[in-house]
Amino acid sequence: MICYSKYISPLGAITLAGDNDALTGLWFDGQKYFPSLLSCTEKDLPLFGQVRDWLERYFRGENPPIDFPIRTEGSPFRQHVWKLLRTIPYGKTVTYAHIAHVLGTATGKTCAAQAVGGAVGHNPISIVIPCHRVVGTNGALTGYAGGLDKKNFLLQLEGADLNQLHFPKNV
Repeated sequence: MICYSKYISPLGAITLAGDNDALTGLWFDGQKYFPSLLSCTEKDLPLFGQVRDWLERYFRGENPPIDFPIRTEGSPFRQHVWKLLRTIPYGKTVTYAHIAHVLGTATGKTCAAQAVGGAVGHNPISIVIPCHRVVGTNGALTGYAGGLDKKNFLLQLEGADLNQLHFPKNV
């Protein structure tokens, strides 16, 4: 049974989802692709305490190790993208095109940056799986389901070099 709990972050409310085995979701409340929790039970699992402790440390500017289990559900393509996101170092950024190139090299298949963007945007475990570290080829802060203001905050918190990054002109 999937349960959920809330965490209040410096960026607003976050919903945690999981079961006794693993964290399965972490979303800013109201973000794009926020799931329906109608079939879930609100319950404070011991796992959620571990995740809250991790988030407290993260929001203090630390780079804590992920010492709790996570589990994602999605297509093999999305799983591969989410696995690659976890390799992006704290405080660094990569482009959607870079991830597409890495995937293409690993699989021998051409991969479009737009397809990568779709997978990144549907990341079910924000922050922990650091989709906020992916930027546009031209340095644009694009594609964060939680909102570009949150993406910018998280990158600043991590000490990322923001000199080459910018908000898209149409925002």
